[in-house]
Amino acid sequence: MDDFKFKFATENDLSTILSFIKDLAIYENMLDQVVSDENLLKEWIFEKKKAEVIFVLEGEKEVGFALFFHNFSTFLGRAGLYLEDLFVLPEYRGKGYGKALLKKLARIAKERGCGRFEWSCLDWNKPSIDFYKSMGAASMDEWTVYRLTGDSLDNMAK
Repeated sequence: MDDFKFKFATENDLSTILSFIKDLAIYENMLDQVVSDENLLKEWIFEKKKAEVIFVLEGEKEVGFALFFHNFSTFLGRAGLYLEDLFVLPEYRGKGYGKALLKKLARIAKERGCGRFEWSCLDWNKPSIDFYKSMGAASMDEWTVYRLTGDSLDNMAK
């Protein structure tokens, strides 16, 4: 199957976006960390325009999604595209939908003049790591992600 349809999400897709986020969280054993709801997604994706969502469709059904946003590279002097979430429903895997989403995002990055396209992957997720490497992606093993959330973020902000 080489003919893929894509659809950018609208506010009417909030429940579908949240469903994909929860399905991804279940896959990653992190459902207990999902505090997002449709109101938050509406505010941050559609009102504040801090992220975008694209679906890949089989017929008229959303079978995969990608949530992404722009970051910035001071070294390149231009924006990059950062993929926060990529998920294809289990029953639709192996049909090329994940690859199609990545290729679509790479095209979007090029069309928008981005200098790079990046994402993170959990260390234990060997199937995804193998998949990304098969597409020519390189791991940034010399970099470690640091994060502040909750009380740590509150304390740092004081």
